[in-house]
Order: sequence, then structure tokens, then C-alpha cells
Amino acid sequence: MSDDEPDEELLSLLRQSLGLNTPSISQPPETKVLESASFIYDHALSVAIDSQSTKAAAASIWERMQEKNYSPKSWSEHDLHPKSQDAPTVDFIFLMDLLNFSFWSDNPDPTQRFSVEYRGQRWTGYWSLVAALQRALDEGIPITSPPFWLDEKECTEELWRHVFRSAPPEPIPLLAERIECVREAGRVLREHFDASFRTCIERADRSAAALVNLLVAHFPCFNDAQRFEGRKVRFYKRAQILVADLWACFEGGSYGEFRDIDTITMFADYRVPQMLHQLGCLRYSPNLEKHIRELKEIESGDAWEVELRGCSIWCVELIRREILREHGEKAKGVNAILIDFFLYDTVKEMERNGQVEGEHHRTRSIWY
Repeated sequence: MSDDEPDEELLSLLRQSLGLNTPSISQPPETKVLESASFIYDHALSVAIDSQSTKAAAASIWERMQEKNYSPKSWSEHDLHPKSQDAPTVDFIFLMDLLNFSFWSDNPDPTQRFSVEYRGQRWTGYWSLVAALQRALDEGIPITSPPFWLDEKECTEELWRHVFRSAPPEPIPLLAERIECVREAGRVLREHFDASFRTCIERADRSAAALVNLLVAHFPCFNDAQRFEGRKVRFYKRAQILVADLWACFEGGSYGEFRDIDTITMFADYRVPQMLHQLGCLRYSPNLEKHIRELKEIESGDAWEVELRGCSIWCVELIRREILREHGEKAKGVNAILIDFFLYDTVKEMERNGQVEGEHHRTRSIWY
């Protein structure tokens, strides 16, 4: 397929949803995210992967995951994640990952950054989103209902401002874009999926890759792809983490049962690359390192940003392979999802303890 030809897999998914053809079972679905990451790594000029540090990181990650008994169950052990394995939880996760992007702040005072008061404490970053949604449900707002999202009289911008009200004065970034993502999703669900994300899961037929592709094909706000070196490269961060959250929450059963869950890659954001850089796995050119250190923003789609995200995905894949090579059957359950979750939890813990060295890159977009 040339760079300018349409993505036949996504077109096929669209045709299937319109009843224009029947799905082929000859080839398993694939997202092409890992293929994109390999291509980006091979052509990157400003980001490199240090093989020795990557091997050392793999050993350390494996050891610490064993010490913590880290597994899909760890997802539900977080204070704010849903504990029940039922249909309302599916709706919660879908909304959560519709809105799971861009929480970083330029404010030099951490106490004045956007944060959410809930259950007696302040939550920041991704956890501010989860706290805001849980708080809204506690207040009786049907915030996870797709039909509610399309009720212009009730689900107003003012209501969303109330849902995301911040303890300090700083508002949540990209509020207008978040509202549009939700309304767009509500329209797509109503027109194609009986107003329910659970219909999407059913149509994917227990395939993680098929569900990612379905999301990307039908929901523009999940179509996280860029052009790099004359070629389309795919990241699909929020579509992939949505599938991963379902898998982890439901521990691989019910709505989280996927026969090909290991096709899901690391979720290319800004926190895990920061951790990989601190571990010495990712190396930056002097200009890029200086740019990040000086807290300068990188535009979405810029070559630097694409290289940071693509090389991070490939680096986690190399870590996964090294763990499997060293530990064989004992490491059979370790996939890119668990490694990503573990690295994210680790960098947030280190941040709370003042142990993080260096900054994360800053890109403001709806993709992550």
C-alpha cells in the first residue's frame, strides 16, 4: 500500500457498519501502531534508544513488578477507579477515555494548577479527570449517559464547567475540545451503535485490534495519526488505552475479554517517555533536550513529537521482548499494557516524592 492510498482496514470497518459487506475472517485485524513505531524509530534523528539501558530497565521493571505482584488487578486497586464489573462501569470507562488528554499546566506553582477536590483530597493530572467524573455521579449527574450528552437543555457548557470545577482558579485545559469530543461521540453512538458503547464492544467480537480500528474509523476524536517522512503513522493512544482499561478492569473477562490483547502497544503520551528518559532508555538530541528542559511547547505533529511518541512505543516493545527472553513462561502475562501502567504509576509516585529528574515534553492536543 502506498502512502497516499486509503486504509483498507478502516474502510472495511465502515462498510461493515453500513451493512455493505461481511467481515473477512481470513486475516486477523491489526492496528499498525507497532509497525508505525518501528518505522519512526528507524528514521528518527532526534530521539534514540539506548540498548544497554533498555535491557537494564527491563530487568528492573520485571523485578519491581514481581515485588508488587503487579497484574491487571492492580488497575482496580487505585482509589478512584471503578470497582464493579458491570455495564455502568463500561460507560464510565468510555467517557473517561474520551476525555483522557492534556492535563499539564504552565503554572510554576503546583498548588495553583488545575486540581479536583474529592473525598477529602486534591487530585491532579489524569486522576483529576477520574475524580471529577466520580464526583459528578455522586451529585446525581448522569454524566456517563450518551443520550444525556446530546441533551442541549440539560448537558450544557455550564454543566461541564461545574463537573470540571477546580479547587484553584486555573480551569481544566481544552474544555471546549472535551465537550466537542463527548458530543461527537454521542452522535456517533446514536447513529451507528444503538446509543451504547457496549454495541461497539460486541461488534469487535472479542478482538482488541478490531475494537481499536472500529473506534478510529467511526470516532474522529480517536483517530490519532500523523504524517512522518512521507508516511502515515498511527499512535491511537486513547483508543488503545480504552481497550486496555476494559481488559484490566474486567480482568480479561466479560466486556474485557479480548483474544488478541497483546496487540495493544504502549500508550504514547508525555509521562511514560519522561520515565523512559530518566531510566536512560531514551536519548535526546541536544536541541530537543534543551527545548524540553526550557518548558517550550512542541506542536502536535512536529517531527520531534512524532519521534518522542514512536520511539517510546518501540522502546516499551523492546523492554517487553527482553523480559520474555529472560524469563520465558514466567513472564507470559507481561504485555505492553502492564509495562505502560507500571511506568506511569512509577513516575507519578516518584513525582509525589520529588524524585523525578527532568521535565516531560509539552504538546497541547486532544490525542494525549
